[in-house]
Amino acid sequence: MKFKKLNLVLILLITILVFFALYLGMKKQNLYTTDHIVNKKMPNLISTELFTGEETNLSELVAQEKFTILNIWASWCAPCRSEHKHLITLSSNNNSKIVGLNYKDKIENAKSFISELGNPYDHILLDKKGFISIDLGAYGVPETYVIDNTNNKIIKKYLGPIDEFILEEIINILNS
Repeated sequence: MKFKKLNLVLILLITILVFFALYLGMKKQNLYTTDHIVNKKMPNLISTELFTGEETNLSELVAQEKFTILNIWASWCAPCRSEHKHLITLSSNNNSKIVGLNYKDKIENAKSFISELGNPYDHILLDKKGFISIDLGAYGVPETYVIDNTNNKIIKKYLGPIDEFILEEIINILNS
C-alpha cells in the first residue's frame, strides 16, 4: 500500500514539474531579431571563390566601395530563387559590391543556379560547412547584410528573402 502511495506522489510530482517546465517555456519569447547584429564589426571572412577556386579575403574584395551587400544563399533554397531578381536589380548600384556567400551547397549546383538565373554578385564565396554563416550570426538562408565599408560595420540585416519593400530600403541606404 505504501508503495502505491509513493508511486502516486512521485507521478504527481513529475507531472507538476513537467507542467511547470512547459509553462515557463511557453512564456519565453523566441523572437528572432537583428538588433544584436546592427553596428557589429564585420568579422574577417576568408573563403574560396566559387568560380576561380582561389582563397580570398572579403575585406580586400570590397575595400574600394562604400557599401557591401552580403547575401547568404544556396541553390537548394526556394526563397533564394524568388529573391534573385531583386539582387539582379541591386547589382546595378554603383555604391556597393554584392558578395554572395554560397551556403552548404554543391559547387556544380551553385554554378548551375547562377548560370540559369544570372549572376548579380561581384564575388561568390563558398561556405561549405556553414561556419562562416554561424560566425555572422545567420539563422538560415537567405539572409542579407548591408555593410558600411568605411567603418567595417554591419548596418542592416534582413532575415529571409528580399522583397520589393526590402529592395527599396536597401537602395535608399546605398544612395544615402
